[in-house]
Amino acid sequence: MDKLTLNNIYMNYHSLKNSTKALEDISFTIEKGEFLSIVGPSGCGKTTLLNIIAGLIKPSSGEIYIDNEKITSFSHKMGYMFQKDQLFEWLNIWNNILIGIKIQRKSINAYKTKLETLLKNYGLWDFRYHYPQELSGGMRQKVALIRTLALDPEVLLLDEPFSSLDYQTRLNISDEIFKIIKNEGKTAIMVTHDISEAVSMSNRIIVLSKRPARIKKIFNIVFKEHHDSPLKSREDPEFRIYFNHIWKELNY
Repeated sequence: MDKLTLNNIYMNYHSLKNSTKALEDISFTIEKGEFLSIVGPSGCGKTTLLNIIAGLIKPSSGEIYIDNEKITSFSHKMGYMFQKDQLFEWLNIWNNILIGIKIQRKSINAYKTKLETLLKNYGLWDFRYHYPQELSGGMRQKVALIRTLALDPEVLLLDEPFSSLDYQTRLNISDEIFKIIKNEGKTAIMVTHDISEAVSMSNRIIVLSKRPARIKKIFNIVFKEHHDSPLKSREDPEFRIYFNHIWKELNY
């Protein structure tokens, strides 16, 4: 993938009595390998926007292109990681990560080596025959990511993927998942309420307004010193400056 482009996205919800505007004139481009976060007030439509990008919801108007190809339905170039890990408790880890391959009726043998490598590289190989209830919350999220990566999507869509974890686990697993995404060369779009999370992980942050959501401001996150992990980014003197600017933007 070279780039993903959103052009003038509007979303209105209709009922028998009225119409509610959810998104208003959303346009931006994300380049290959970029990590983009979307923040905004609760209920402003962040997840709706992510679902539109995924092709799960059709916008009222506007277009989305990936490599100049218009997206009209769910694209296999997209991988979606939800708030909860959505693992099947009755399947072991190996069979959980095979779900997408089986659904698309692809050859398991064609993906076996890749999946074994992912599990070995990211500390899950010894747990491949364990069941989800035997793993910590952080490890379950890693399994969910490996399952998303199994079909080699070009863009990862992350909907508050760490929100169900306790603070310490959240810090550690966000660091691990960031490194996995970078190591695998993926482009990522993450929705989050956590400003610190967004600043520590992102190249850019889009701040949305209250509903109807429009783009209020876009922040380019550039630290003078390059950091290879979100935990190190949080220690940078510029981290708090970015945090404060985004906090003010969200509250005014």
